[in-house]
Amino acid sequence: MGVSGAGKSTIGALLAARLGLPFLDADDLHPPANVERLAAGVPLSDAERWPWLAAVHRAWRDRGGVLACSALRQAYRAVLFEGIDPAPAIVLLRVAPAVVAARLSVREGHFASPLILPSQFEALEEPPDAITAGSGLPPGAAVEAIVAALGTGS
Repeated sequence: MGVSGAGKSTIGALLAARLGLPFLDADDLHPPANVERLAAGVPLSDAERWPWLAAVHRAWRDRGGVLACSALRQAYRAVLFEGIDPAPAIVLLRVAPAVVAARLSVREGHFASPLILPSQFEALEEPPDAITAGSGLPPGAAVEAIVAALGTGS
């Protein structure tokens, strides 16, 4: 989890491959109206977010594995994790606003506008029990740190 541009898709895909698990990127499940709003720099309202989160929950519940999702608020995580037992580990990609802004200014191929970034940091509720990975590590090293924190030994 983390704000737009934190590296969720990159780290999540690498982590899933490292652990031999399926990977699901929640951004792939946004309906066209959400994509248009985010591309225009308009943050999603909760009314727009709830159906998307429900779709992500269903897909992840059915598939399992590693999920890359902003999951910024505890209420959003409650929807994502409903009925999933055991409770999944949460990995928070903690990145400084200036670092993310720089990444977003050069990012290509993603619909989310850098204009939504301030609202994402404002909404972020860091879970106290999350595994945290900072922005200072290369992706491969971040994945290895996460694997070590998970204690999987894989």
